[in-house]
Amino acid sequence: MQSKTSRRTFVKGLTAGAILGGLGLWRTPLWAATSFGETNVLSGTEFDLFIGETPVNITGSPRTALTINGGIPGPLLRWREGDTVTLRVKNRLTDMTSIHWHGIILPANMDGVPGLSFGGIAPDGTYVYQFKVKQNGTYWYHSHSGFQEQVGVYGPLVIEAKEPEPFEYDRDHVVMLTDWTDEDPTALMKTLKKQADYYNNHKRTVGDFIKDVADSGWSATVADRKMWAEMKMNPTDIADVSGATYTYLMNGHAPDSNWTGTFKPGEKLRLRFINGSAMSYFDVRIPGLKMTVVAADGLYVKPVTVDEFRIATAETFDVIVEPTQDAYTLFAQSMDRTGYARGTLAVRPGLAAPVPELDPRPLVTMADMGMAGMDHGSMSGMGDMAGMDHSKMAGAQDNSMQGMSGMDGGDMKGMNHGATRDISGMDSMAAMDHSKMSMGGMEEMQQHPASESNNPLVDMQAMSTSPKLDDPGMGLRENGRKVLTYSDLKSTFEDPDGREPSRTIELHLTGHMEKFSWSFNGVKFSDAEPLKLKYGERVRIVLVNDTMMTHPIHLHGMWSDLEDENGQFLVRKHTIDMPPGSKRSYRVTADALGRWAYHCHLLYHMEMGMFREVRVEE
Repeated sequence: MQSKTSRRTFVKGLTAGAILGGLGLWRTPLWAATSFGETNVLSGTEFDLFIGETPVNITGSPRTALTINGGIPGPLLRWREGDTVTLRVKNRLTDMTSIHWHGIILPANMDGVPGLSFGGIAPDGTYVYQFKVKQNGTYWYHSHSGFQEQVGVYGPLVIEAKEPEPFEYDRDHVVMLTDWTDEDPTALMKTLKKQADYYNNHKRTVGDFIKDVADSGWSATVADRKMWAEMKMNPTDIADVSGATYTYLMNGHAPDSNWTGTFKPGEKLRLRFINGSAMSYFDVRIPGLKMTVVAADGLYVKPVTVDEFRIATAETFDVIVEPTQDAYTLFAQSMDRTGYARGTLAVRPGLAAPVPELDPRPLVTMADMGMAGMDHGSMSGMGDMAGMDHSKMAGAQDNSMQGMSGMDGGDMKGMNHGATRDISGMDSMAAMDHSKMSMGGMEEMQQHPASESNNPLVDMQAMSTSPKLDDPGMGLRENGRKVLTYSDLKSTFEDPDGREPSRTIELHLTGHMEKFSWSFNGVKFSDAEPLKLKYGERVRIVLVNDTMMTHPIHLHGMWSDLEDENGQFLVRKHTIDMPPGSKRSYRVTADALGRWAYHCHLLYHMEMGMFREVRVEE
């Protein structure tokens, strides 16, 4: 295995463009280096994209990236609402590839998921995407084949509105946040399977123990450590892949490369934040500058002014800022506080502002995981998981996707629908009394499907759950800054469907940390039947997070209409963030025929089984 990137290399890493640009091997996309309107922005209705290999050097060691049109990120695509776009994607790789247009409403055969939407793009082949653009806002696009997204196959997408927008601005900048590793993603995945906490360098120390004894007493501290040990988990396990191997990029630039977005004094700016990372959540702020959030996942929301926001993998947020100084730092620290992406807003290139220190390392608590009130002296509070011998789980079956979208670069040929079985308890949820969910905080013990019980792929279950819509999240509570929460996000329009759902489907996000296995309802992808929806029906999906990790859940082809604590429409999104111990509900109108992907957007979680097919049929 390659040696891990040192912290000094991580902090001092240079963008590929800075190192190789002089050699003519790679050129930073002009849209990422300056402002819009440059030649590397592709606009209009006809587009030619090619996916190929490009030499890069982001950390000081030469590597090969997979790129779109030779850049990381790929070119900024600008479409117009109402146009019909044609995109010819050429594959210059030796493996299959694909492009998925994230959050875009389109026909199923244009969605770009190998094995569901189409067969993939073969080496030296070309696939022509063509569809009418039915929306506007900030989106992105990426490969849906194997680990190609991790190594550079992604890019930003901006759709200009047909009608006047409900806010004004003078200039806009895309701010795309991603994560880069010098390791081969397949090797990284194998490392996680062997030792899931390999990249967790933030584990508690003897010094932490002494401090906790001073704060909480000997008995409580020992009981706490014993409980975590019995669960074979670690409260510092916030992110599976950390700054130990990741360099966090802003528009393809490592922190010291200092991507700069320019403005003229007195201008009002629109910043289009996109989290295009493989595995990372970012907490974003601009010290000294308020941000007014005006759109989420491409759709308008009622303006809300904040100091900071957490952006889950695959989400987008548009904010308006009004700078009054010459330079400001764009600061996006990883959720686990092991590194950051950084850039600058300035009146001219070459300026910089102070870069803040990373916030303190957060800890996952029992309350975070829906286990408040657990007996710290035993495992008796874990319900069905009580008494489970975690040490005997090591030989359990691997919860992999068996080739889905390609551990071999491929085409889902490993999908075994002939051996599928029903997700236990899923259909029976249709009779669930939604009014008894007590969305503000469950009054009754959280129930679980039978498929989770005595399941070697499930290492924990939440005991009590709530929507946590007004919770900023771990590491952001009471930090002295106004932090955006989901309860702050309110669409500028009423529920576009208006109907009450005819049935409710409850799915649990499940996993086993030690084996790095992920699933829905404890059922791995290859053993799960498709989730079938009837064309035109309105359903309610309830997600329950039974893991200690945060999961961004993305449904392709249809909108997800998030509900508030009282079951009322709150905000329309394409990706729903699910913190540990949360129970969130949203409505879906099955208005798109075909086979659609439904999955956690953490790439390695998806590849290890947290994936479903949704089939919309007449």
